[in-house]
Amino acid sequence: MVGKLVVVRLVLAISVLSSLLLTTSAQTACKGQAFTENKVFTTCRDLPHLSSYLHWTFDQATGKLDIAFRHTGISGTDKWVAWAINPSNNLNSAMTGAQALVAIIPSSGAPNAYTSSIANPGTTLAEGAISYNHSGLTATHQSTEVTIYATLTLPSGTTTLVHLWNDGPVSSGTPAMHSMTSSNTQSKESLDLLSGSSQAGSGNSLRRRRNVHGVLNALSWGILMPVGAIIARYLKVFKSADPAWFYLHVTCQTSAYIVGVAGWGTGLKLGSDSVGIKYNTHRALGITLFCLGTLQVFALLLRPNKDHKIRIYWNIYHYAVGYSTIIISIINVFKGFDALETSVGDRYNDWKHAYIGIIAALGGIAVLLEAYTWIVVLKRRNSENKTAHGVNGTNGYGSRGQQV
Repeated sequence: MVGKLVVVRLVLAISVLSSLLLTTSAQTACKGQAFTENKVFTTCRDLPHLSSYLHWTFDQATGKLDIAFRHTGISGTDKWVAWAINPSNNLNSAMTGAQALVAIIPSSGAPNAYTSSIANPGTTLAEGAISYNHSGLTATHQSTEVTIYATLTLPSGTTTLVHLWNDGPVSSGTPAMHSMTSSNTQSKESLDLLSGSSQAGSGNSLRRRRNVHGVLNALSWGILMPVGAIIARYLKVFKSADPAWFYLHVTCQTSAYIVGVAGWGTGLKLGSDSVGIKYNTHRALGITLFCLGTLQVFALLLRPNKDHKIRIYWNIYHYAVGYSTIIISIINVFKGFDALETSVGDRYNDWKHAYIGIIAALGGIAVLLEAYTWIVVLKRRNSENKTAHGVNGTNGYGSRGQQV
């Protein structure tokens, strides 16, 4: 009965933690942002690259578009940040002809905000007039956040636009070329101002695959694997949980392996599609996990009987490979978060904090079960010893009586 209660409580705890992860992942970061002078916008969007966010209020009748473009993760000075609209709505050549709002972050003083018309991709962000009437162009720099404010008047009938954003260094007071990483070259999309939906082609597809890769691997290697180990280590102590604990353990680990292989495959595909971007440690650990997980599957198929003379060696192998897999899994999940931070900044910090909370909770559950199961085992041993002494005493007295 006690074992069944422990199983139920463990399942409930895991369900709550999984709900926490899903809830945190579903949140939109831009909705928690605040602005100077208590400015409020009706719609916001987490942009898919460069830790950037767009807030806007659009009046379709007048074509007035109030925007606040925020770029986080801008450390240091002598940097530039820009947000632009392509008047021809050409997503494939979004930079050509783009009308930009630029903020220069100097080594001292407030940011300098101005407009710039980009004739072609090789053009520097020289100050000049743009094709949209505008007002209220300002920029702020607080900590690592740069925010550009402006009000633009769009042509009549406009409800969608192609916009792009980027950042780069400043050399001798002049904006220099931005980086050519995938995040920089794909920071563009077609945006519906009324619904807030967007289309970004291959860039958006890459982001979705990156999210799928992260979720699959964090759930499988990073959560299900430790849960399966907890089940095997602690629930088998309770006689009422036998053989349920074994089937739960096998189901959990097998599911983790299947989902993990799918996540591993998406990671290999992401790596091949991200030319010039390499995360060697993350990749090497991922390949190692796949190999160790495959070894565990074969170990299950070749498991000897309990009374077989080599069973003890199989147990040592199974424990060593299993715990090594779990430790490397958790390390590699955090390596994945580091890779995301390098690529898109702090966009996934909420996911990281949620995972830390889940691992901490699982660790706490393991500590409690470790203490509780030791108590159960020691009480059981004491009870068995007393029973054994009682039986031996009775038998001894009877023997002596017979001898007399």
